[in-house]
This record gives sequence, structure tokens and C-alpha cells, in this order.
Amino acid sequence: MAHLAVSDVRAKYGSLEVLKGISFSIEKGEIAALVGPSGSGKSTVLRALMGLTPITEGSVEIASERMNYSSAKEVRAARDRMAIVFQAYNLFQNMTVMQNLTLAPLKIKKWPKAEVEAEARRLLGLVGLSDKADAYSDQLSGGQQQRVALARGLALKPQILLLDEVTSALDPELVGEVLDAIGKLAAEGMTMVIVSHEMGFVREVADKVVFMDAGQIVESGAPAEIFDAPKTDRARDFFSKVLRH
Repeated sequence: MAHLAVSDVRAKYGSLEVLKGISFSIEKGEIAALVGPSGSGKSTVLRALMGLTPITEGSVEIASERMNYSSAKEVRAARDRMAIVFQAYNLFQNMTVMQNLTLAPLKIKKWPKAEVEAEARRLLGLVGLSDKADAYSDQLSGGQQQRVALARGLALKPQILLLDEVTSALDPELVGEVLDAIGKLAAEGMTMVIVSHEMGFVREVADKVVFMDAGQIVESGAPAEIFDAPKTDRARDFFSKVLRH
């Protein structure tokens, strides 16, 4: 049974159709990587899953339960099942790392403070920032801030984590530490859908690679199939350029 099943999803910005019948599925604990040229619709898929971009047709199911995006209440219900981390860290600058992680679980979920703080410390350990609980954002590097953003996304205990180009705003020397943190999440069995240009990392961690172009899925499969033996001319052209070096 698929943990996440996306079936013939279509979406528009005004009169422009930006997703043209997207379908893919992953099992629990698997990672799907959406790759392709800029403007191909990869990030829009994540935004549609979170109810940030309206879905005009198609369906999304999590553990065989269909997500309903027809009202604000139903969108919130879908967001209870998923969390998204963007390339911009979006941390609260006037709060400590611990406060950033615990704000939503305490104020929105009303979970017990001791439980929330214990989970926050566990997550900081997972992303290698146990010593930064009392630090403020401006005391952290970009890579550290992005790792805090990862931990904050996990603090609400989502079933599925969506990652939208979380390394693209970082200096090259900071990319590795964020990818290492994502690798640890993968080892823990977190179901993830990631948008990334880091093809070496995608090859290493993804169970399924979905190559998109112009709002459509051109082809999908295991990393070795997509990278080493793409079936379509469009995929061969794309990967011949991005994997050249």
C-alpha cells in the first residue's frame, strides 16, 4: 500500500496550467526526488500537496486516505500529515533555536511542554545541533539555520516531509552538512519528497527519481535507471548536461 499516492494532479496559476496530470507514489519510508529544469513544476508539486497551490483535478492519498483540499479546515487536516521545508529558513529571528522548534507544538498542538522540549532536543541531536538550543538565528551559519528548519519541520511529527531545494541558498561548503542531516532522516525511515539539484545526493538517497519538464512527468524510476539509462530524448539531454561534471 502506497504511503503517498498522487494521481493525475493538475494545477493552475490563473489561466496557466502548471501541473498537467502528475502521478507518482511511494511507500512508507521511501524518498521520491523530483528533478528537472527550472520552471518544470517541481516545487509546485510540493506546494499543491500542502494546499498552497490549488489542485484543480486529481487526487492525493496518504495511507489510502484521500486528502480533501476543498476548505481551510480540510487543508489544515492535510497539513497535519505533512510538513514542508523551503530553501529560505524562515526562522523567527527574535527567538532561540529551542523556541523556534517548540512554538507550534506548544501553541497550536497544545502538547505537554516537557514532551515537546524533549522531542526538540532529540531532533537537534539528530541534525547535529545539540549545543545550539539557546542560540539565536543570527548566531548560526546558513547551514545551521537550515538544519534548524529541518528539525522544526519534524517537531510537529509529520508522516511525510517535503523538502524544497533546501540547499540552494547555501554556500557550497555548507551544503554537505545539510545533506548529511537529510541522510540521517532517511536512515530513520522518514517518508520524503524532495526537490533538489544535488544529483549525487539524489542518486545516493532516493528510492525513486521523478524527472519533470513543462509541468509533466517525463519519466520516473530508480536512480540507476534514470541517471544511467534514461528512456526519453528529453531526459537524456538533461542528464547529459547536469551529470557532465
